[in-house]
Amino acid sequence: MQRYFVDPSQMKEQYVVITGDDVNHIARVMRSRAGDEIICCNGQGRDVRGAIEEIGADAVRVRILEEDLPSRELPVQVTIAQGLPKGDKMELVIQKGTELGAFSFCAFTSLRTVVKLDDKKEKKRRERWQKIAKEAAEQSHRSKVPNIANMLTWRELLASVTQFHYALFAYEKEETSTLRRALSEVPAGSRILLVIGPEGGFDEKEVVEAEAAGFISVSLGRRILRAETAPLYALSCVSYEFEQA
Repeated sequence: MQRYFVDPSQMKEQYVVITGDDVNHIARVMRSRAGDEIICCNGQGRDVRGAIEEIGADAVRVRILEEDLPSRELPVQVTIAQGLPKGDKMELVIQKGTELGAFSFCAFTSLRTVVKLDDKKEKKRRERWQKIAKEAAEQSHRSKVPNIANMLTWRELLASVTQFHYALFAYEKEETSTLRRALSEVPAGSRILLVIGPEGGFDEKEVVEAEAAGFISVSLGRRILRAETAPLYALSCVSYEFEQA
């Protein structure tokens, strides 16, 4: 059953009004008709099953049939802070990371970051990344669309540690602390910040600064992972620890 995210103001007590690009998707891509059932989410935890009543040129009206559908969200809120990678790798991280349950994403720049974006390019990238997150959330039947935060500098990222219960950063030279061991101490409901470096990894100076700021260095295993592989591996570990174990 197809899932669509709507603004909370569009979801009333007994019906939902869908507008924007999703109208074309319902009418022309999915070729839906009156009576077809879909799922609508307001992104704030209310998911409903409904039947299409009317498909207009600018809006689709849906009659609510069922409330309180099962949640598919991770028991913890994981924010992926990704060192801005080259090319379209960030798109892959956001798409697959959303499917794996990430709560939010932010890109950051550090000493070994190669890509540089001005304000205009950053805004355009974030708009595209947010669209990718929405489509991936609908495809994977999420109840929430991950937020794509503004890009951060390394200093801003370090300062954000106070917003989370646990702050971890993946470091290929870490030999004793593993992600699994760190997650075993995290209770459900926690906010976790997981930092992944750019293609060149972290400078040793940055490792010292991160640990001084309160981050915990963790290993993601014995192999060296690509920048775009590491967050997906880490999210898989989170899912196993909290949903499969």
